Amino acid sequence: MTHINIIGAGLAGCEAAWAAANRGVKVRLFEMKGAKMSPAHSNPDFAELVCSNSLRSEQDDTASGLLKMELTILGSLILEAAHATRVAAGGALAVDREKFAAYVTEKIRSHPNIEVHDNSEVTEIDQNEITIIATGPLTSDTLSEHIRDHLAPQKLHFFDAAAPIIEANTIDMELVFAASRYDKGGADYLNCAMNTEEYAAFLHELLNARLAELKDFDREAQGDLQVFEGCMPIEVLASRGEKSLLFGPLKPVGLTDPRTGKRPHAVLQLRRENIEGTCYNLVGFQTRLAFPEQKRIFRMIPGLENAEFLRYGVMHRNTYLNSPDLLEADYSMTERPNVFFAGQITGVEGYVESTSSGMVAGINAARRAMGEDSIIFPDITMIGALAHYASGYEGKNFQPSNANFGIIRPHEQEIRRKGERNAAYVKRATEWMEKNIL
Repeated sequence: MTHINIIGAGLAGCEAAWAAANRGVKVRLFEMKGAKMSPAHSNPDFAELVCSNSLRSEQDDTASGLLKMELTILGSLILEAAHATRVAAGGALAVDREKFAAYVTEKIRSHPNIEVHDNSEVTEIDQNEITIIATGPLTSDTLSEHIRDHLAPQKLHFFDAAAPIIEANTIDMELVFAASRYDKGGADYLNCAMNTEEYAAFLHELLNARLAELKDFDREAQGDLQVFEGCMPIEVLASRGEKSLLFGPLKPVGLTDPRTGKRPHAVLQLRRENIEGTCYNLVGFQTRLAFPEQKRIFRMIPGLENAEFLRYGVMHRNTYLNSPDLLEADYSMTERPNVFFAGQITGVEGYVESTSSGMVAGINAARRAMGEDSIIFPDITMIGALAHYASGYEGKNFQPSNANFGIIRPHEQEIRRKGERNAAYVKRATEWMEKNIL
């Protein structure tokens, strides 16, 4: 067999298509957007970023930075597109989401080994064909039913949330200040400082706000709401304690208000959404609040009194597999080796993590098509650690995971200092990648 099928043209699907096509395999890429949109999508281009426009830190000593480094070594299309369309965001890699999606779409459509079917909702999988299912957290109901009935009865779901976006010229620039936390990467964020009284008033209104209905996303699950810890709605986090937001999206550490020369009591950071800087994302403010409540309560924050909302925060259903019971470390199914999964549906959480699974699935689906054995990345790499987490988690309650040093194989000798330990992880992974991949 010299071709593979890929279902879904999100981050994982596009990365998988790119990886396989660059290895000489013909790819048929199916995307349903031309026929219908999911509740959370609006851009007809591929690789749409539904939630944040940030791909998280690219600092060398972070797990996210290590994952980006490994993917760059492998020739990642998603990382190439991100760097080509980046916007200022301190130590993070953030992008202009419209330009980013357009960049990926053009690359995919122009590749001679990729045949795009962008008006095609796939509703069932031919298990005799080598296929990567990369349909993401909003897999269509019909395909979800097919997966549940014929491939993976252990289906789970939870709810995810997106933060609001506001118009830049409606921010009161006299009340905000430009800075990055600990001055990393330049003054790339706008910071809205709150004193003790302002924070208390904001928190009171937030905790008593009206929530939006979830009927547009999943009528049956409204009474049994499950929320992923890594993308917690701000009102849920606030309910966990008076100071919970001060250790989360409103943490003031690493910032000094130039008007007072002191650290504020609380700080909301605003991050650019596009290269032109005409709109900003409320960092960490993913929410289920009703739209009028978002406008009323978020305008209580100094600097946002007259903010105009270009997009309100929303919640949407995410679907993922009980992957440890179903998948191998190459993201193929244990009992159906021609079928691979990639992206958030596997239980990796985050843009770059989804990209990573797409890379691994694309490489190995191509190798299977050419009659070659899979490449299993070891868990001393972050790519491998994510794959081993998804396929080999041994706990009772499998939950989606971001890249983190807690899932990577520990050093043989204990290194007590965190910075030295992380640097050693990076050195070990980089050496393996350069020796075995380059």
